[in-house]
Amino acid sequence: MNVGVFIPIGNNGWLLSENAPQYKPSFDLNKEITLKAEGYGLDFALSMIKLRGFGGKTEFWDHNLESFTLMAGLAAVTSRIKLYATAPTLCLPPAITARMASTIDSISHGRFGLNLVTGWQRPEYSQMGLWPGDEYFARRYDYLSEYAQILRDLWGTGRSDLKGDFFQMDDCRLSPQPQAPMTIICAGQSAAGMEFTATYADYNFCFGKGVNTPTAFAPTVARLEEAKAKTGRDVSSYVLFMVIADETDAAAQAKWEHYKAGADQEAIAWLGLQGAADTKSGSDTNVRQMADPTSAVNINMGTLVGSFATVATLLDQVMTVPGTGGVLLVFDDFLKGLDDFGTRIQPLMETRRHVTAEAAPLAEVA
Repeated sequence: MNVGVFIPIGNNGWLLSENAPQYKPSFDLNKEITLKAEGYGLDFALSMIKLRGFGGKTEFWDHNLESFTLMAGLAAVTSRIKLYATAPTLCLPPAITARMASTIDSISHGRFGLNLVTGWQRPEYSQMGLWPGDEYFARRYDYLSEYAQILRDLWGTGRSDLKGDFFQMDDCRLSPQPQAPMTIICAGQSAAGMEFTATYADYNFCFGKGVNTPTAFAPTVARLEEAKAKTGRDVSSYVLFMVIADETDAAAQAKWEHYKAGADQEAIAWLGLQGAADTKSGSDTNVRQMADPTSAVNINMGTLVGSFATVATLLDQVMTVPGTGGVLLVFDDFLKGLDDFGTRIQPLMETRRHVTAEAAPLAEVA
């Protein structure tokens, strides 16, 4: 199993709760988290991009760093872990994104990759005058396909002349090019998103589902397997889970109940409104899952709640789903959560035994 950490580039991580840890994002916090992850032998760190938050009492995601700048800084202070930034493709021309990625590739000596997002929250872009209109919802993966092709052209050959519906390139040049093939990741769960991923991406991130149901995401992976059978490309799925762990199952469950009791209903309502604004896409998008009122306090991501041994067992079960390459983890408390994962959970995992011995000396240094 490959394991990554979804670092908290926005305030309060991924819990819309007054009872969850409250903190602002900073470079120092994300550096400490990423160095811990590297020390414990985690394989990658990913930062999202968020340009407008949900408000509410917790001001959820109202405070955010910028993804490329952050990952460039982290590239300079790490040595092994793979780093992914997220490109807000409605804000950044593809040629600029390609050049920024090539620059961080140089800083990291080939440890950089790129997450592409179409943009689903209209106010993020309308506040800057960049929203192309609600018809974009229906064609956003057509837009992203042209965008990705330009990236591949520039990284692969150093030039692009693509003439499409959204972009008109005129002998666009890029040099230097990345020293290794640039990895593209996506988080599409709709049919259009799966088709895009199977055609242009190397990995797909999908949401885990439910609490302590570690294989409930299997139908999503199966849909990607069907999509990639048509393209013949090797694309694997990585699953997003929140980990809430403690010494005992009861103690971990008590934390989870405490977080739910403090749900920020105003911020959750904002999330629901933004999810409903897209009337063009189907019911299978990840935004629909995020905004589902069933468990919006944790954005409806799969959540593993239990003792360290319980969480280790649940994580091992994730890898029984064919087509799964690994997991992307978030924690209720990132610093303590990473220490608990590295010292209490990972050593108990059959799927991570190979990294435990070699990671221990690094963790002591970190």
